[in-house]
Amino acid sequence: MKRRNILFSALGLVVLWQIFAMLVNRPILPAPSIVFIVFIEELKNGLVIHFFFSFWRVTAGMLLSVLVAAPVGLAIGGSKQLDRIFSPIIYLLYPIPKVVFVPVVLLFLGIGDIAKITLIFLILFFQIVVLVRDQAAGLPPQLIQSLHSLGAGRRALFRFIYLPASLPAILTALRQSIGTAVAVLYITELFATKFGLGYYIYYNGSTLFNYPAMYAGVIAMSLLGLGMYYAVDWLERKLCKWKFVS
Repeated sequence: MKRRNILFSALGLVVLWQIFAMLVNRPILPAPSIVFIVFIEELKNGLVIHFFFSFWRVTAGMLLSVLVAAPVGLAIGGSKQLDRIFSPIIYLLYPIPKVVFVPVVLLFLGIGDIAKITLIFLILFFQIVVLVRDQAAGLPPQLIQSLHSLGAGRRALFRFIYLPASLPAILTALRQSIGTAVAVLYITELFATKFGLGYYIYYNGSTLFNYPAMYAGVIAMSLLGLGMYYAVDWLERKLCKWKFVS
């Protein structure tokens, strides 16, 4: 997606925001100019710290999910026996909204970063497993047989065939899950923590009634999600160069 299109879309949203702020004319919806000024000021007053706490949690959850789910998806997709055993379990658990596990994970793991990272991991895990499994299972049998005839073992097949073929599926799963992961991060940061954008937004909006600062936190969380989305796009261009060859 071109940066110019993103810029025009952002300007359009700012204009709509300004119109709604004028129509509502209440402190709960300040004008964008006010919020942007507060946003710059809050960067010096701790907003950056909250941003990096949230960034660390989302990044850790995403990396952990890729490291665990990608090999699992490749193994299931590359083995009919494993597929028969584990696919029914995955399809039973996959449709369950992972947000419902928030109280369960907090009860078992407490209110620290481990619980927050685990929840993000759960969201991404099943999406990556399903997409990678389908991608690996859909490889042409003739390709696998031809490499077998050349003496390639299972390890070589996974390294040179299954993994490169599944990279787009992994990155697609990450791209689709970023919004949900950031939303769950916001929910988890409401519980007994003093750092994170979720805490910052809720505290300023519900305790201090500092609505411009609250919206500044919303902008920061939006930038977090947008930045991670672009990071996945950058990885795709680096790791899947064949997709961009005209």
